[in-house]
Amino acid sequence: MTAFPKAEYLLLSSRLVPGLDGGYTIATMQRARHMAAAGVDNGRGPWLLTVDPGSRVEHDAHRAEFVRRGMLADGERLRNLFDEAGAGAGAGAGPADWLRAAARPGELAPDLPYRTVMDAAGHPLIELPVISGDPDWHLSTAPVGVWGTDGLAGVLDGFGGLYRAWLSHVVAGLRATADDPDRPVVVICESRQLGELLVPFAEPGVRIVHTVHTAHTEPPHTPDAPLNALWSRWFGVMDAFDAVLWPTRAQQLAVAERFGARDTFAVVPHPAEPVAEPVPAAQRTPGRVVMLNRLAPGKRVDHAIRAFVRVAASVPSARLDIYGDGPLRGELDALVDELGLRGVVTLRGHVDEASAELDNAALLLLTTAFEGQGLVVVEALSHGCPVISYDVGYGPHDMLAGGGGLLVPSGDVDALADAVIGVLRDDKVRERLSIEAVTAAHGMGVEVSMSALADAVARALARPSRR
Repeated sequence: MTAFPKAEYLLLSSRLVPGLDGGYTIATMQRARHMAAAGVDNGRGPWLLTVDPGSRVEHDAHRAEFVRRGMLADGERLRNLFDEAGAGAGAGAGPADWLRAAARPGELAPDLPYRTVMDAAGHPLIELPVISGDPDWHLSTAPVGVWGTDGLAGVLDGFGGLYRAWLSHVVAGLRATADDPDRPVVVICESRQLGELLVPFAEPGVRIVHTVHTAHTEPPHTPDAPLNALWSRWFGVMDAFDAVLWPTRAQQLAVAERFGARDTFAVVPHPAEPVAEPVPAAQRTPGRVVMLNRLAPGKRVDHAIRAFVRVAASVPSARLDIYGDGPLRGELDALVDELGLRGVVTLRGHVDEASAELDNAALLLLTTAFEGQGLVVVEALSHGCPVISYDVGYGPHDMLAGGGGLLVPSGDVDALADAVIGVLRDDKVRERLSIEAVTAAHGMGVEVSMSALADAVARALARPSRR
């Protein structure tokens, strides 16, 4: 495995909440854990930074839950801007010194409502402008208020000004602890919104590595499909990042063809967690098919339910267990009744640990409309659980190219049903796919991912900063 360069490592995310944001949260936490195992900061891994304005009590609960689930070794490595906004000043004494120092004279916007962030004792720290109905709220430069002991002490220029002030404080603190004012700092930005706000961040010796978690196009998600509106602006600033990490080679090539190749581009897949002894196909529950995803429109879970009308008729032992929650749960449950599939298709709700389900199932089913990579596919393959997926976007197409599952035309419910029926009826096919799955997962293992990440960081540090 390629060694990570000597540096301070920060992993920046808008929020990290157990059970929220699906594969994004899992992939981000896994990246931090794998970096620790690869030796970053003597095995402690990167610092995880979040900027969601919840309470310290809420954030402490998140830390504790991540530790309980084995996703975080040390809860103190997960830091939050608003937890630190009053640190060092004492309850009721106003914001922390770093926040006061960053503020400039000014007033709040008279035409905007504001949300007051309090310390644990109920004393005001920060005034956040409330910008409703605008997906680009994070780009607003409306003043963010900073309190003093006797009222408003000053303002920062929007959310970007607030986030960058905290990041400067964090960088300075780490360098002071290391007793090296020039120590390189690598910020791995996991969030598009935060990435856009880091473009003006020109701290000496800091490199920004930006990850990508999802597809950048609109339906039908072909390489030449219209850009997702939220990503259009990001492509205009992507040259400000010292490295851009794509989860699949297909997405990198599609972007390069459309916007031109960049020497900052690298492919760093979300890796498969190693499984010591994958359960053989013969020891799995015959006919049991599982889904593991949010119950949201883009996942098209209704397609799987409709396909099971034919599956159940052809394979009487077939059962579909759907794990996950989301806004469509009630609608999907009603569809199960409408199609007479009660007892055949079951919505199981949220599950903290999917390993047992992937060890027991004969198949994993994926009906998503688009993917950046599809962490659930990687996990299924590592467990030796074959995958049947719509042939969408970048993830499933790339990951199943080496075997371990079947791809069917996106949106074709009949083809989906035929594929499930064919695999469930053929023991030899299931056995072959299960063996292929484990082999495919090895090619997307932790060492592959960490070596690619370490190499991308090394190249970024060897070049001047792009900001």
